[in-house]
Amino acid sequence: MLSMQNISMVYRTDLVETHALREFSLEVKEGDFVSVTGPSGSGKTTFLNIAGLLEKFTDGRYELDGRDVSALSDTESSAVRNEKIGFIFQSFNLIPDLNLFDNVDVPLRYRGFKSAERKRRIEGVLDTVGLASRMKHLPSQLSGGQQQRVAIARALAGEPRFLLADEPTGNLDSQMAMSVMELIAEINRGGTTIIMVTHDPTLADMASRNVHIRDGRVSDIATDTQLAEVATG
Repeated sequence: MLSMQNISMVYRTDLVETHALREFSLEVKEGDFVSVTGPSGSGKTTFLNIAGLLEKFTDGRYELDGRDVSALSDTESSAVRNEKIGFIFQSFNLIPDLNLFDNVDVPLRYRGFKSAERKRRIEGVLDTVGLASRMKHLPSQLSGGQQQRVAIARALAGEPRFLLADEPTGNLDSQMAMSVMELIAEINRGGTTIIMVTHDPTLADMASRNVHIRDGRVSDIATDTQLAEVATG
């Protein structure tokens, strides 16, 4: 579903050349749940931005859902992103003056869905995240964990092929974080491919694969079987 081969990303200024990714290669299959870990500055965010077609790369090849997206224009990248990718961020990015229904509705309006279809999708995803009874509430009337659930609902409403999550529990306490992670795992069991960047090893171990990045390269990949073997000694 996602295939990166020898991706390099170099940021250049007049005086400095910074290699964010170096011959980075990764395969993610449909239905995978991949956690991405690594020290600060290792290239995790750059990888996620490239995976989400938010950033161009310097060299290499990137295929998404069987299509080479390496040389897409900005307009073409936006179209693929809107159709296939959902984003969940550490900051919830909800619009404070809009209720939950309207917050989830915003990206659907941009995509031009008719009112009845938008309503069907919004009610469906808010039910999935357990907030159907609060769709007329404002974000300020919710806990942090509930606000993140709204952000997840907004990402799911577009029915993406896969979700990119950037520290989705970073602003939550441990109990709320585990609740959100259980929801993300449930979404994955429903068939959605998920790639999640996290600094928390406990949360990373909830994924079926853990990709560790160091110095812009994949340094280690652990599967769910290997993680279980480590846990049991």
